[in-house]
Amino acid sequence: MASLSLSNVVKRYGAGKTAIPVLHGVSAEIADHEFIVIVGPSGCGKSTLLRMVAGLEEVTEGQISIGGRVVNDLEPSERDIAMVFQNYALYPHMSVFDNMAYGLKIAKVPAAEIKIRVNKAAKILELGPLLARKPRELSGGQRQRVAMGRAIVRQPQVFLFDEPLSNLDAKLRVQTRLEIQKLHRELGITSLFVTHDQVEAMTLAQRMMVMNAGRMEQFGTPEEVYNRPATTFVASFMGSPPMNLLKNAPNADFGGKPGAILGIRPEHLLVGASGWEVVVDTIEMLGAERLLYCRLGSEFLIVRTDESLSLAPAIGDTLHVKPRPDRLHWFDAATGQRL
Repeated sequence: MASLSLSNVVKRYGAGKTAIPVLHGVSAEIADHEFIVIVGPSGCGKSTLLRMVAGLEEVTEGQISIGGRVVNDLEPSERDIAMVFQNYALYPHMSVFDNMAYGLKIAKVPAAEIKIRVNKAAKILELGPLLARKPRELSGGQRQRVAMGRAIVRQPQVFLFDEPLSNLDAKLRVQTRLEIQKLHRELGITSLFVTHDQVEAMTLAQRMMVMNAGRMEQFGTPEEVYNRPATTFVASFMGSPPMNLLKNAPNADFGGKPGAILGIRPEHLLVGASGWEVVVDTIEMLGAERLLYCRLGSEFLIVRTDESLSLAPAIGDTLHVKPRPDRLHWFDAATGQRL
């Protein structure tokens, strides 16, 4: 197990004037035992960054260190990392045991040690009864656990997860998230986990990197990122539904400044007898709560309500909503940076 350091990491494809920039100087210090999630939309550079840590992509500029050792010029096999991909990449003709043991056999680990490591990993992942089966006899969730088991037996310094839950259905994603949390508690191995799913990021991360267009917009705990987003991008990307960002809202009563965007999360808008007058455009029923998509003049506003409302709103209704003054966020309209 080891710390991980990213120092002004840059990635460009090609050279000279035709070079295509992909990452624009990413820096982060990741402590030993930390579970870090890299989150962002497709094409933001998150998987490229992970592959650079793994040694599958060359570093154009900057430095990557694992356990205090610069690894820029080391082959993947020399970095003491283990990677779990979104496709399980299991050998179909091998049993679960042999799939998990294969890397150790190639490394010429003694057979007795292989058995001990595989059985230990199988116990952690509840794969013991499945060791004799072939991958075709397993569910998607079980195959993903085998892939994780294959990484565990390596006993690496760093785990790298590249969207490992993307191929699972919704129920299995939740279950496997819990298993990954449990796995990290038991093993404590420094981990980087890439996902485009902000719910996965919020539930798994001890700290998260929010990426956008090759840049790291914010690096912090889920609470910091959610409660104090550094930019309008972070505010709109993290949260389901996203934060409301209003350019033309009546903000004089809230200390607003010219040239600023007002941010307010849907759960911090209170329906009552006073406040902004909005018209309900669409309603999403989510069981114990409702999302009201409303029009506020030329702006759109999402309001989260629950069963405590005495009368459920209907499409076309006019409501009054009041932002909680202690939950307002202000951003510079020109740069998108938090004020």
